[in-house]
Amino acid sequence: KNSNHRLRLEASHAVASRVDEAKQYIQSANIVGADETRFNQGNIDGSNPEQRKAWLWVAVTPLVTFLEIALTRCTQGAKNLLGENFSGILNSDRHGAYNWVDLERRQLCWAHLRREFIKISERTGVSAELGTALVKQQEKLFELWHRVRDGTLSRCDLVELVGEIRSSIRATLLEADAYEITSREKTPLAKTVRTCRQLLKVESAMWLFVTTTNVEPTNNAAERAIRPAVIWRRTSFGSQTQSGSVFIARMLTVVTTLKSQKRNVLEFMTIAVVAARGGTIAPSLLPEATTCSDDSDLLKAA
Repeated sequence: KNSNHRLRLEASHAVASRVDEAKQYIQSANIVGADETRFNQGNIDGSNPEQRKAWLWVAVTPLVTFLEIALTRCTQGAKNLLGENFSGILNSDRHGAYNWVDLERRQLCWAHLRREFIKISERTGVSAELGTALVKQQEKLFELWHRVRDGTLSRCDLVELVGEIRSSIRATLLEADAYEITSREKTPLAKTVRTCRQLLKVESAMWLFVTTTNVEPTNNAAERAIRPAVIWRRTSFGSQTQSGSVFIARMLTVVTTLKSQKRNVLEFMTIAVVAARGGTIAPSLLPEATTCSDDSDLLKAA
């Protein structure tokens, strides 16, 4: 066990500076997808005495992905991930930790919006009608987007056609907003009205992908990047120390990034550890500027 622990620490330290470099790259990127999921971190080293929930955060670009584990899911966690001065476009769900990013620079994930619309449609009474109308417009929107991806619809035509869909969705949200509910009401309609009111507040962040090149309507790339970690968490029960969490996040950053660049993980780690033992620095995780561009094909839609 001690030998394994020493090897993990050695591997972690060998790539530390390059993982930090990847984080800086993410924080200065033009478009970033972000997501977070629960993680388990113990308290063997005394770093988590209150046994707080840990969270695995991920930030994604096409060729570089950064992950870190923190004992928070709040705004500060998102700022630590993206950088206090993040000025790029953020693709994410509606989690409140991202609300400090201006709506003009946000794209809400339409996969999440679709799930919310379906949830509304499955309720009784008026909610079913409102939800069905929202789902119908969402399906029209995705049909148009897939045509853009296939090259059978120009972006100019998309902008024109989406205008009608946006108006219809906004009208439906406003229709829901018009219903009077009490603050403590828990009926299906009350839940629907609250959701629609929340969506109206961020409605402008639903449509950035229509007019902005390389912005996708879904955050699928971030969810894909975090999925292997979720599977690993279920089979390993997480980490027991802070250094263990750091090791996990660094290795996930290395593996996910190298895979996106079609680079060999074992070869990279071997060179990195040998370099560390010799007092030199590991290879960079960043793509070669002369051969790779990280400003296109971000966040593939389903």
